[in-house]
Amino acid sequence: MDFNMKKLASDAGIFFTRAVQFTEEKFGQAEKTELDAHFENLLARADSTKNWTEKILRQTEVLLQPNPRPRWQFLANSARVEEFLYEKLDRKVPSRVTNGELLAQYMSEAANELGPETPYGKTLIKVGETEKRLGAAERDFIHSASINFLTPLRNFLEGDWRTISKERRILQNRRLDLDACKARLKKAKAAEAKAAAVPDFQETRPRNYILSASASALWSDEVDKAEQELRVAQTEFDRQAEVTRLLLEGISSTHVNHLRCLQEFVESQATYYAQCYRHMLDLQKQLGRFPGTFVGNTEPASSPLSSASLATAAATIPVMPTVAGMPSAGEAAISLDDVALPASGTRKARVLYDYEAADSSELALLADELITVYSLPGMDPDWLIGERGNRKGKVPVTYLELLS
Repeated sequence: MDFNMKKLASDAGIFFTRAVQFTEEKFGQAEKTELDAHFENLLARADSTKNWTEKILRQTEVLLQPNPRPRWQFLANSARVEEFLYEKLDRKVPSRVTNGELLAQYMSEAANELGPETPYGKTLIKVGETEKRLGAAERDFIHSASINFLTPLRNFLEGDWRTISKERRILQNRRLDLDACKARLKKAKAAEAKAAAVPDFQETRPRNYILSASASALWSDEVDKAEQELRVAQTEFDRQAEVTRLLLEGISSTHVNHLRCLQEFVESQATYYAQCYRHMLDLQKQLGRFPGTFVGNTEPASSPLSSASLATAAATIPVMPTVAGMPSAGEAAISLDDVALPASGTRKARVLYDYEAADSSELALLADELITVYSLPGMDPDWLIGERGNRKGKVPVTYLELLS
């Protein structure tokens, strides 16, 4: 290999000069060029952005793919390594079965083996179908979050931040060169002043006058050379500082981009949880129709997610006063066609999601439509009476937004 010895020696000399300057600064034996306060604030904000982006990225990955128990740690690590390799090779990661879908498969196989016509088998099938839907929703959420949130964060750390770090290292080297030139010029001026000092005519020989004049001229040339090197170093430092400043100011654009990605992540997460909530409500409703599904539990099932809201709704929904001759709770079921709309005490409600009536006592709903709702004595707090035109029926509270 053909080495350029002159360039190699020059680079080694520059590296040695920078190392000496850096060491003397650490021991307080050399002056250091300080950056302005605005520049220091930009550096601090960039460092904070990088550190918090790394933490948010790692924790989001944990959220989307939680760390399993030690028994499954190896498999999880293998999956993450596989995803990393596919990403580096710019290849599409093959779809992987989610935990919900795998649970659905086990439940379906168990139902077929234990008897699909038994109450337990029927329940396994229904729960398995819901778990499969939940798994599909989870996979869509993970895919959306990875593209819209994780990928932009990784691109910043692996792209923009690496560029910023590279330019900051160059700026640090330019500063060390500048300070080394300042120190060299200071030493040259001190030596020139010493050489130019007038010698003692009585104690100094004539030969020393010649040597003193020669040394003074040499140091004068050295000062000129040091001043020229200082001007070049100052120019290079100023140019590199401007480049680094522009990159650091670009962090504001990074924040705007990450804000948009964060909003998309929240929307994806909200959609995912809404889908899960609807699937579980439908499953709860289906299981309530199976005889013997909840043996020993005669209380109506209510969603844990809506317990607080139902308590508020129960306090604000008007209750139709008891009419003489009307059956009470525990007696024969109330015929909805015989119930007249109360003159007062009704409320309007907006439908949040589509709802398919399970039987003739319920009212089918369409998202965003407005209906009139009220409560009857002894009704399940999870349900209200809804009316739309000439049709009426029971409607679930969780599908409604009560209007004032």
